[in-house]
Parts: sequence; structure tokens; C-alpha cells
Amino acid sequence: MPKPLPLLDPVPYAADCCAPLSQAPLSADEARQLATRLKALADPTRLRLVSMLLASDGDEACTCELTEPLGLSQPTVSHHLKKLSEAGLVTGERRGVWTYYRVVPGALRSLAQVLLTPQAA
Repeated sequence: MPKPLPLLDPVPYAADCCAPLSQAPLSADEARQLATRLKALADPTRLRLVSMLLASDGDEACTCELTEPLGLSQPTVSHHLKKLSEAGLVTGERRGVWTYYRVVPGALRSLAQVLLTPQAA
């Protein structure tokens, strides 16, 4: 079995943000962290990227596999993936000259849990 390659730029993911909004008011820092994650997802291209990663074989895709379906250049796709990575929503693993991205396990669920109200839970 090959040794797994290290992840690029490990970042805290959405679960590290805060408790559900209905439990207590957010601190300024928690609000900033949550807004960063929500802003990253609020972009249509980034939402498409997340859905493409989740729907791809093995729940991961190479940057080179994402450019054509999006109709965007590799630098533009990399920029969007970097924003998602900085928000702790995706992570990348370098394999040779390519980087493969996947959604951080539990990140979207954790974000959803922050937004749920007791009635919706």
C-alpha cells in the first residue's frame, strides 16, 4: 500500500468555528470565521466546485479535471480552490505536478449545524 502524501496547507475546518447560532451570540472572531466560510460558498463557481468534488469518483478531483467543465482557466480554478481551502472547506494533496482536491470531511455538515435552529434540528 503506498504511503499517503501529506496534505497541503492544513487549515482548521468549519467545526472549529462556533456553536449553533441559537445557543449563544457569536463573538466578533467567531462571526468573522463563519462569514469567511459562508463567503467562500456564496460564489456560484465555488458552489459548483464543491458539488463537482463531492460527485466525482473517490470524492476528489485534479485541478486539470475541473477546468473544462467550468469553462475557466487553470489559474482561475486554482484561485477558487484556494479560497475554499482558506475557508477550511476543501483540502489539496500534491501528486507529482498535479494537486487533487477533496471536500474536508464533515465541513459542510458542521457549517449546517451552526445555522440550524432548534425547530429545524
